[in-house]
Amino acid sequence: MRVLLTTWGSRGDVQPLVALAVALRGLGAEAVVCAPPDEEFATLLDRARVPLVPIGPTVRSVTAGAKPPTAADAVRLASDLVAAGFGTLAAAAEGCDVVLANGMMAAAGARGAAERLGIPYVYACYHVRGLPPRKTAPAASGQSAKDAADKAYWEQGQKSISIFADALSSHRAGAGLPPVEDFLDYVYTDRPWLAADATLCPAPPERTDIEVVQTGAWILPDHRPLPEGLEAFLAAGEPPVYVGFGSMVTASPADITRVAIEAGRALGRRVILARGWADLAPIDDADDCFVIGDVNQQALFPRVAAIVHHGGAGTTTTASRSGTPQVVVPQIGDQPSWATSVAELGIGVAHPGPTATTDSLTTALTTALDPQARTRAKAVAVADTMSTDGATVAAKLLLDTASI
Repeated sequence: MRVLLTTWGSRGDVQPLVALAVALRGLGAEAVVCAPPDEEFATLLDRARVPLVPIGPTVRSVTAGAKPPTAADAVRLASDLVAAGFGTLAAAAEGCDVVLANGMMAAAGARGAAERLGIPYVYACYHVRGLPPRKTAPAASGQSAKDAADKAYWEQGQKSISIFADALSSHRAGAGLPPVEDFLDYVYTDRPWLAADATLCPAPPERTDIEVVQTGAWILPDHRPLPEGLEAFLAAGEPPVYVGFGSMVTASPADITRVAIEAGRALGRRVILARGWADLAPIDDADDCFVIGDVNQQALFPRVAAIVHHGGAGTTTTASRSGTPQVVVPQIGDQPSWATSVAELGIGVAHPGPTATTDSLTTALTTALDPQARTRAKAVAVADTMSTDGATVAAKLLLDTASI
């Protein structure tokens, strides 16, 4: 059995597919991953011994430029990724028994490749916001922040759908294929998969018009030891605070670093600073801050006092599995929703907005670390409820789909 898995996005989009590929290999199937050609992703797949077929431009070239991507850039990228479905993806899918795509950026092209080869296609996402949006706008019956966020999300989704639908129509016409009547049904299918932990991100009951298959999060086991310098820093004092924003790029990394270190110092805590795509760096030569690159978060997170992060699906899942209090400073996309889940479960604090100040982060960390709030106890309890077999569950479902 041979399976093609594809996505176009950040580390948080790619790593779950690697976990699924490893689970498929454990069941005797061969898996190939089509993903952006960023060096970080190539290293990740090579370490897991999973073949990589590069697709599209590097993500860093799109997100880390001197200027934010424009609407014209988005149209070009959508066209390029859909075209990849007729080229790179179709070639990689030759001899495969099923294609699985994660996210809109890869899905339209992947569905086209599966259709042309006559093999099954599965759409998967890591949060409920990746599920197909309503075909009509949400009713404007309320004035709450949630109502406004839902409407804004729906409107943004319609813009993205329009861009990809136009690109798909153009490429299908060029290939002599008939137009797609319903883009949502075509790309998302009527049975999308939700690869998220049911405790952190339950499938929404209000989406009664579709069947959502919730597999659990796809977690890639990490057995790497922590670097010696990091081990020494951990052993040199009380547990520090971890601060990292993953693949998020910011125009002012020095400000983020200053705020993080000043907040840690205000609470008498040392700081572990994850460099990430923002290239965070110390603000001085003091020995209360240690900078790390790509390390084993599964080993590190249980050993820190609190985890300050951006609220990506993968980081939130790993942090929640560690039983350590969190402070989520959400930036874009589904991150505010993860922040809300963390706060509602009582396992951490949702920072109000994407820009932290020393005062706001100190306040959030004070709450997360307060023994009276029992945040750590709640975090440990939630960690005990989380499943770890989501990738295996999905692998078995995928092989069953391929056998139909």
